[in-house]
Amino acid sequence: MKYFSTLLFLVFFVTCSAFSQEKVVKYTVSNGETINQIAQKFKVTPFDIYELNPDARRGLVPNSVLLIPTTAVKSAAKTTTAAVKTTESSKEIIHEVQPKETFYSIEKKYNISDEALKAANPFLEKTGVQIGQKLVIPAKGSASKAALTADKKTKEKVQEKFVYHDVLPKETKYSIAKQYKTTVEDLEKRNPDIVSNLPVGYRLTITGTAPKTESTAANVTKHEEVKKTAEPAKKAVSYMDYQVKPKETFYSLSRTFHLSQEELTALNPALSEGVKEGMVLKVPTGYLAPSPIIVQQQPIEKVLENKSPGGIQIVDKVKSETVSVNPEIVELSKKRGQGDRKKVVLLLPFNLAKLQSDTTGTASRLKTDKFLNMTLDFYSGAMMAIDSAKVLKLPIDVSIYDSQETKTTSNISSLIPKLQDADAVVGPFYQNNAESTANTLRLYNVPVISPLSKDAANPIENLYQTIPSNEVVRNTVFDYMRGKNGNIVAVVDKKKESVISYIKQNQKGVVFAALTEAGGLDAANLKSLLLPNRMNYVVMETANTAMIKTTIKALLDAQKTCQVQLVILEPNSTLDTDEISFDNLVKLKLMYPSVTRDSDDQAVSIFKKDYRLKNKIYPNTYATRGFDVTFDTMMRLVQGKTYQETADLMTTQQVENKFQFYKKEDGGHANKGVYILYYDSDLTLKTAN
Repeated sequence: MKYFSTLLFLVFFVTCSAFSQEKVVKYTVSNGETINQIAQKFKVTPFDIYELNPDARRGLVPNSVLLIPTTAVKSAAKTTTAAVKTTESSKEIIHEVQPKETFYSIEKKYNISDEALKAANPFLEKTGVQIGQKLVIPAKGSASKAALTADKKTKEKVQEKFVYHDVLPKETKYSIAKQYKTTVEDLEKRNPDIVSNLPVGYRLTITGTAPKTESTAANVTKHEEVKKTAEPAKKAVSYMDYQVKPKETFYSLSRTFHLSQEELTALNPALSEGVKEGMVLKVPTGYLAPSPIIVQQQPIEKVLENKSPGGIQIVDKVKSETVSVNPEIVELSKKRGQGDRKKVVLLLPFNLAKLQSDTTGTASRLKTDKFLNMTLDFYSGAMMAIDSAKVLKLPIDVSIYDSQETKTTSNISSLIPKLQDADAVVGPFYQNNAESTANTLRLYNVPVISPLSKDAANPIENLYQTIPSNEVVRNTVFDYMRGKNGNIVAVVDKKKESVISYIKQNQKGVVFAALTEAGGLDAANLKSLLLPNRMNYVVMETANTAMIKTTIKALLDAQKTCQVQLVILEPNSTLDTDEISFDNLVKLKLMYPSVTRDSDDQAVSIFKKDYRLKNKIYPNTYATRGFDVTFDTMMRLVQGKTYQETADLMTTQQVENKFQFYKKEDGGHANKGVYILYYDSDLTLKTAN
């Protein structure tokens, strides 16, 4: 497991040291940068950079130096030289860029236009405003026509060489290649990350000609016409100016202003060239909430920020500056007008004191300590959730404490004074610690959300178990089959005594197929139990390859006369071996329960892409669960109800996990959010319930 690096808002630092007859420049990699970001910065392709820096294919290392080809930079350099010469014969000013300055602030300070500033400093089109840059500030009205013309030609030349394309849902490599009059091979050559898959939202670098802008405008017009026809007349919309902040993207702007990318571009044609910091956009009024989320920086003295093969770094503050994705699917949205702020506390077992006193070093510890890795992955997902809440401007304060947990100890008792006014507490990880915390906070009516424990909980009214128990998982499958009026037949190995006992005690009416004296399946008996006029669900629980093959063969034969679906109650590694035909499992639409799902929804795909860009790896189960539990908790608190009330009323669904709480008879709450998955004929996993 690889842990994430909290993405810091750092400026780019470029060392333009030309050599080899000015064919390349040196570039120092900033923390968190990706190869695509650097390629877009210099108007080259990732492939061009990989050609000069083969080691970069294995990942970028902060502060390492890359060689960047200067195909697009040369003309910019020439234009810059011309602009500098102009300053010698005029009253132009040299301005050194300061921290937090933007295009907008500099132009406002000197009362010049955006066009004039960029004409005098053509490199700004490629690099943007960076701290320490020396900018030529032209005298008002003295923008050089020659510089403008040269800059325009440079831009046209670059656009003719390649363009960028953000992958949309249902697009394929073939359809994109055809759209830009190029080939799939060239797409993969220029964008090595898409060889294995094509993530939605991924920005492609394409050698080809961009489609005519008229088609985009036509699509927007058509979209507006459809909306006018389908919807009743709306009141006139008022607009305001909005300055783009650092790290904002089309996605975050769309979420903030409730507009699609096409609608934003229609209002602001300059966005056709991409979102740039400092741009002033025309947007609808009334969508900006006044109070952003606050991450309390006091509870953890030092937080593990970056986990990588080379070890981890210790930093002094919890940071959450990046924009993430909101993969919310169920109707949970902020109830505007709710003025009071909510407080969420995360209790995570970093065990920093133990880590810092470990003489073997953090890198060695990460290789052997699975619990620490799990904690850090969960934390990485939680921070993505906090970033999402910031984008949505939820009125929430988040505090993170090191719970210093082991199976039998923790420091939570000393933290109680800081927890008793919380609206929700996520953690601790160990079941006994979660129960102890809930018991103490019960007096203050604070809900405690147990994020990872699968154990059956003691009856504590303010404790919420988020992982469904094994019994709940099994019950969900049988409830689904009965809901479909299915005929349920069980094929269970004699060795699976616990399964046999569970079915006999809890699932009345299920018929067991007979076994032979040798313990194998009696195929003829199984076929005789199948009914021609109902769906027959055959629950198979065995690790015996011969029994599995016999069962599958019998069911394939039975499909000629009746409906049959194969079901398993838990993961079965024997089904993954070469001896079992996957095609046959698809023909029988193999069905099984799962507490997580793998969705191809656009929002989920963007979350995974965002996480990978930030952490250099796709999220694992613990990272995704960290996001889901944390984000779901925060969203429930902004519904105008307490967490307890939303738990009783609302079923929610996040990236991988479903949260459907119910009150247990003996007290407390548990989650019965289970997915029923099956293999469809197109070889993909589908959700049945």
